[in-house]
Formats: sequence, C-alpha cells, structure tokens
Amino acid sequence: MKRLILTSTVAGLMLGSSLAAAAKVELIVDYPYPQMFNSVHEELAKKFNEKFPDYTVKFRAPTPEYETAAQQALRHAVTNQLADVSFQGLNRQRVFVDRGIAVDLTPFIEAEEGWAERGYSESLMSLGQVNDVQSGIGFSLSTPIVYYNADLIRAAGGDIDALPTTWDDIIALADQSREANRGTYGLHYDWEITGNWLWQSMVFSKGGSMLDEAETKVAFNNAIGRESIEQMGRMVANDTMQNYSFNEALQLFVSGKMAVFSSSTSRLTSIEEQIGDRFEMVTGFFPLYGDEGRVPAGGNVAMMFAQDPERQKAAWEYIKFVTGPEGAVVMTKNTGYFPANMLPIEDPNGLKGFYDENPNQYTAVQQLPWLTGWYAFPGENGLKITDVINDNLQTVFDKSEQPLVALDKMSEEVQKLLTR
Repeated sequence: MKRLILTSTVAGLMLGSSLAAAAKVELIVDYPYPQMFNSVHEELAKKFNEKFPDYTVKFRAPTPEYETAAQQALRHAVTNQLADVSFQGLNRQRVFVDRGIAVDLTPFIEAEEGWAERGYSESLMSLGQVNDVQSGIGFSLSTPIVYYNADLIRAAGGDIDALPTTWDDIIALADQSREANRGTYGLHYDWEITGNWLWQSMVFSKGGSMLDEAETKVAFNNAIGRESIEQMGRMVANDTMQNYSFNEALQLFVSGKMAVFSSSTSRLTSIEEQIGDRFEMVTGFFPLYGDEGRVPAGGNVAMMFAQDPERQKAAWEYIKFVTGPEGAVVMTKNTGYFPANMLPIEDPNGLKGFYDENPNQYTAVQQLPWLTGWYAFPGENGLKITDVINDNLQTVFDKSEQPLVALDKMSEEVQKLLTR
C-alpha cells in the first residue's frame, strides 16, 4: 500500500513538473543598437519575468542598426527562425507587412479592456500602422534635433536663449563661432544616419515628400528637394562642415571643439555622458519652414512575428509591458529616446520630474506636434533605394559633385528602382 502511495506521489510530482514546464514559454526577442539598448532590454526582461513568472525572455545577438535588423529577420523568415518579438525601425515595418510576416496587433488591442486609457495616443499609434495593419507599437521614438556647445556660442557673442530657427542662420552662427574660437570647427550634419533619416528630415521640414501619392514617381526632385540638397551644399561650401565621419565629428563635438552638431535625440544620453563637465551643452529644435513643415519620427517599434497562439499570447504580454508606462520609464531614463506612451510624461512618479531636471531631453517631446512618419519606400527595392540615396548624398558632402547634379542622379536612379 505504501509503495502504491509512493508511486502515485512520484507520478503526481512528475505530472506537476511536466505541466509547469509546459506552462513556461521562452520568448525569442531580437533588437538593434546594442550600445544603446543592451542594458535597457536586460532590465525590462528581468522586470517582465518577475511579473510573469511563466514567461522568460531569450535575446538573440543584437544587430548594429535597422537595415541589418531587417535583413536578418527576412533571412529568418525563409529558414523559419523568426523571433517572437522583434524590434524594428519605424521605416522597416512595411517590408514585413508586404510579405505577410508581421502579425496584425489590431485583434489583440480590441480584446483589451480600457485600452484608450493606457496612454497610447492615436497619433503615436499611427507610427506603427502600415496599409491599415497595426504592425507594431512604438517602443523608443526620436526626432532630429540640434546640439549646441553653449560655451563656444557665448564666446562668439551668440545668444543661447535665442537659438537660430533656419539652417542658414545656424551655418552663420557656426562660422561666427569658428572665427571667434580659433582652432575649433563649425558644424556637423549627421546625414549618414540610418534610413536616409536626415535627408527625409530636410525635405519634410519644408513640406516636401519622397514620392507622389500613387508612390510611383519620385517627388523629392521638385523645388523643395532642390532647396534641400542645396542647403546641404551650403553646409560644406565654405568648410563650415568638414567631410568627417559621424564618429570623427562626434569626438570633436564632445571634446568641445565643434559648435553645432545635428543628429537624433536618441544620442543625447551618450553625448551628455561623453561631455561630462567639459562644457555646457544645450539642444534646440530642428528648423521647420512654413505651416507644412514636419519632422520624421525615428526609433523602433515592437513587432510580433510569433504564429503559435500560445506564443502570441506571451508575445502580446511582453509588447504591452515594454511599451507601457513601466517600460517607457526604464527606456527613457537610459537613452535619449522618448516613449510612445504618454502616461508617464506628466506623471510625477514617472517622467515629469525627469524632464524637469533634464530639459535637453524635453526638446524632442516638444516637437511632437510636428511629427510625421519615417518614410519607407515600396517594393522589393526599398533597401536598395536607401543605399542609392546615401551614395548620392555622399558626393554632396565630399564635394565631388554639385548638389543639383547629385539630386538629378539620385532621382533618376531611384525612379528606375521604383519601376522595376
């Protein structure tokens, strides 16, 4: 009798252990930019596991930037190795929707009670929508901004409380600083940033667009596009901007030898840490022209690739957690990005105190009214188009080609890729 009871007990324990193991779902997650996000994702995964002990998170080796992240995911789709949750650049969602890889999050959202009160504004949710598919939810968002060395600007007689609002005035201020502060440099425009982001920023800030409404013809070769590329030409015409790589220019800026540096707000925390107490740095708005001027949202969204219902359930919980208020606070305080969830921004226990103490971080949030989407070119050649634009912009900044000639070549090459 004792043996029967013992056998039954062991069997029961084994069954319980088996059920516990079955309940445990290990989510596979991938993301880009390890230098910015490693610590963020590790902290979020730990907090998530504490809240949901039946779920664990396993990270794949992160990719260096958005193009690589997209290419890797497309390869994994072919080999059935897709992650359950993937963090992809805002401008790379389209390829996953077009190929039926992205899971539409709309049914998951509609099944949630009180979703409207959870801090996800319609305008920010729209950044994760492609062709009527809610392909992602914003995790970390950014806007282009302008960084200023306040010490150099003041030494040159500039007013740091009345920063310039046009690029020509920014160039003039950078030249003024070069003249007053011998041995220093003027400015750097981070045109090489992933996805032609600062090319789009320049065009969108003037009310322009990449393609026509039908998405069959290049639209950046009009008057706005010409002014945009000529503006870039004026940055380098008198050596206000040198043909430096991003890393070279960044080192000049953080060491106190450059007056103006324009890039993404996502770099803010890292830049502040590198500057330390060398000089005072302030951030300013990206110049806008006219009522139609906009700035493209940068950053990445959490996308669901999982197909199994149980894994989808776990993936949805993870996406809600990392994009919700708790995830938003962790992400924002450890990067220069701002969240796609608005609840913590005005919450004294969330981010309100943080922004009060870090006004440079608040610059991007103030640009929210002018936010627009980061454009993704359609079709199989979307990634190739990005490379074509990048290659032609290079000729402007190294002065091997006149700006309008470069624009003509860029337009012609992009048009050919559109019509294939």
